[in-house]
Amino acid sequence: MPHKIRPQKLWRLACIGLLCGILAACAIPGGGGPGTKHVGQESKADKREDAARVRVELGQRYMEQGKLELALENLQKALDYDANYVDAHTVIAVLYERLGKLKDAGEHYARAAELAPKSGPANNNYGQFLCASGRYDEAQKYFVRAMDDPFYKSPDVLYTNAGTCLLEHGDGQLEQAQNDFRKALEANPNNTLALYEMAKLLYAKNDFFRARAFISRFEALGKPSPEVLLLARNIEVKLGHADSARDYAQRLHEQFPDSEQSHSLDSVAPPSH
Repeated sequence: MPHKIRPQKLWRLACIGLLCGILAACAIPGGGGPGTKHVGQESKADKREDAARVRVELGQRYMEQGKLELALENLQKALDYDANYVDAHTVIAVLYERLGKLKDAGEHYARAAELAPKSGPANNNYGQFLCASGRYDEAQKYFVRAMDDPFYKSPDVLYTNAGTCLLEHGDGQLEQAQNDFRKALEANPNNTLALYEMAKLLYAKNDFFRARAFISRFEALGKPSPEVLLLARNIEVKLGHADSARDYAQRLHEQFPDSEQSHSLDSVAPPSH
């Protein structure tokens, strides 16, 4: 079944900078030879991995520069050097996704997770891809695997992705999603996506006062997006704060006049006192 990628706010970990902690050990051929032969075999494997690493670094640099053809060439060479190099599979998956080659992207995300089954980043990346493809139940399996990685350096990203995917699923798993966002914010109180998603979830639960508190925390961290301004406006409407609602609507029109959110208010009557 073809993948259908819809707009997502989930976070990928592999676009810029080499991934940490997901390298799979290179397999060393067995055999009963002397110790010097075993060392020689390890050295060859290390050299292949080193060559693959250099090609991945080049590929990422070319991706950052927008030179996607050169990026693809180097990432393919990385896999020629070491077909089991997890970073190469992850980064080439990101590139294929960017190129719209979703079948190839999915295969490489899956391969990275297969090669590093205990890796938080590899499992999170594949879970994100599956969620964006509408394969929600499968995605949650990989998010759970990622949560079992005690060395995962960005747990807030993982829990935000898992919670957002539950909301995308649309099957009423609000409590579990809220628990995921809570864990994300415990790990990083300044995770703006988790703050927004928590506010959106609380709004859906008609908990408008608490939703407003999370929007306020979001706004304290920087310039809001049109999605945040519209949500903030709607929260103020529900709370009966007409002046505040109009202020948010005005900011939305002034800062993001061409946004979908701004246009959505064009036919909406302003709240009355």
